[in-house]
Amino acid sequence: MPSHRMERTTEDIRREITAILREVKDPRAQGLISVVRVEVTNDLSYCTVYVSAMEGLEHAKEAVKGLKSAAGFIRRELGRRLSLRHTPEMLFRATDSIEYGANINRLLNGLESGRTAPADGEEKPSGEGGA
Repeated sequence: MPSHRMERTTEDIRREITAILREVKDPRAQGLISVVRVEVTNDLSYCTVYVSAMEGLEHAKEAVKGLKSAAGFIRRELGRRLSLRHTPEMLFRATDSIEYGANINRLLNGLESGRTAPADGEEKPSGEGGA
């Protein structure tokens, strides 16, 4: 039963942090930034927020610097919105999961178009040689 409560609390924290990020005015934390995952300790004292950016890992690292400087604002807003007895301390980590997923998508699309192109290319030379 407690694990279900922790899952709910973690999901609520992720949802609210995502909404709060839109209000952060630090220019380093602007752009296509996404909260990928949130991990909360069992006693709700620490919350690790994994952040990714569409522009890549370097942009995500810059965003983490901006989010660290705005951590007090984010923590205060989170406590106000969720009415938690103890609002966890925020730890931000950069990850390249969005860039990684986009790269996998490009590779898969390349395979689809790559398979049709050689198949057409193979048929033409054999068809031309037989004609």
